[in-house]
Amino acid sequence: VQLQAFGGGLVQAGGFLRLSCTGSGLTFSNYNMGWFRQSPGKEREFVAAITWDGGGTYYADSVKGRFTISRHNAENTVYLQMNSLKSDDTAVYYCAADLAARTYYSSRSSYTQEQRYHAWGQGTLVTVSS
Repeated sequence: VQLQAFGGGLVQAGGFLRLSCTGSGLTFSNYNMGWFRQSPGKEREFVAAITWDGGGTYYADSVKGRFTISRHNAENTVYLQMNSLKSDDTAVYYCAADLAARTYYSSRSSYTQEQRYHAWGQGTLVTVSS
């Protein structure tokens, strides 16, 4: 299984970026996908998740209303559209796959837990200048 994230870069506060993550070596459409981020000196944190069929999306409170997660299963790709970026959004962003096939969880918190995700991409750096 390989996940490759790209689309990071330098953007001014208030701007936007779209991250992409492409999966290979797995039946992409079977798995919930998540985005996490890690800022310097901080622990990695949940950003957003989407169910295997795209029917459910979940967001951290800090990004709700500004970020949108989506997926295109035919292209084995998950996206993170980031709008109204703030300096606090500066981080390395990681995509991850929960390899429990076609699974729905009863609680939102299950989608936010790092330990649910078994495969990780290499990360892409987003820098927001103020």
